[in-house]
Amino acid sequence: MVVRRGDGRVTDVTVDNAVDAYLQRKAVADPDGPGAGAYAVNAESILRRFADWLARDHDVDSVVALEAAHLRSYARSLDERTDRGDFTASSARTYFAVVRAFLSWCVGGGIIPRNPATTGAAASVLPSDDSDVADGRGDDGQAVDHRRRLERFVRARALEATADAFDSEERLTRLREYALVAVLAHSGARGAELFRVPEDDRRSGATWEDVDFYTGTIRVLGRTQRAEEVTMLAQARTPLRRYRVVLDPPTNDWPLFPTRHAPSIARHVREQLDERGHDTEEIDALFADRTAIELARERAIAPPAITTEGARSVLKRLCADAGVDADGVPLTPRRVRSDIDDDRSRREATGSKPALRTPTADRTIAVPADWRPVVDVESVLEDEASE
Repeated sequence: MVVRRGDGRVTDVTVDNAVDAYLQRKAVADPDGPGAGAYAVNAESILRRFADWLARDHDVDSVVALEAAHLRSYARSLDERTDRGDFTASSARTYFAVVRAFLSWCVGGGIIPRNPATTGAAASVLPSDDSDVADGRGDDGQAVDHRRRLERFVRARALEATADAFDSEERLTRLREYALVAVLAHSGARGAELFRVPEDDRRSGATWEDVDFYTGTIRVLGRTQRAEEVTMLAQARTPLRRYRVVLDPPTNDWPLFPTRHAPSIARHVREQLDERGHDTEEIDALFADRTAIELARERAIAPPAITTEGARSVLKRLCADAGVDADGVPLTPRRVRSDIDDDRSRREATGSKPALRTPTADRTIAVPADWRPVVDVESVLEDEASE
């Protein structure tokens, strides 16, 4: 592979060709060593997928064209896939380390002048390592502090929304945000198990049918692709109950966190009405004097759940409002998650679904449209903080 011409100018090198040369060099670097060739075998699949990702998502196939922004985007994609449960945080960091080592080799070989993967901006987006989260070391200790500050912020906003100054829509929004943060922070559920993953038809988001308040669990589709029950602590159950009373889902297959993207709801409702035998004129007539969500409630059509990306956007906005984004990097669903031990917090689901078992008092709550509870915000915050 020729890198420099006689006049000193750099000859462009494709990522695939550079990967080939790098792997060949690593495979023969220490033929007598105990791990000879092992690194090349393990790195090949990572680097091939990196090259494919570059071409697909950024239309880049040249090493010389690589910039720090591309590596930051790659780190963000690893973080998102970690949120979805495709692999662990430690695996994501290993993949990025392999790419960084490859690019360092490219610098040493004169292919590129500097390594775009060594910037702090790229590495800061990577998911935190599980072991660091468990004991609160370094930057992840800071993430735990940010998570707690975010919780206090959304809790206070939710309690303030009980005042007369807030309409029903704002009250629902704030209770929804409080429940979303609380469930992420105080349950063993991952973002990809609670929210919809557009690329995976099986991951359509948790529903109220999956919740069992008696046992304190949520049924989810685990990383193993089997149904599992994950622990939901009291700090999550209380805001989830409050949110449910105001949401008032008409059916138990209603998502815990429905999307608020009106076009998506309208498209879904039209598709469901069409499947039920309504023709276009009938559907248009139904939409003439109702919104999509009103029709969904009236016809018991569960709307789509919020997507993992949508949940990240909600958290990004809340972090900005609460002032808890570190160096411009907001908390992601994974970084809001608690350090509950997965081995203890989840088990294989039983054959029957929980069917939203709730205490009798919860099932008998009736809430008039103009109901406004009087809440001492400070005392509630103190009580919940001590739970």
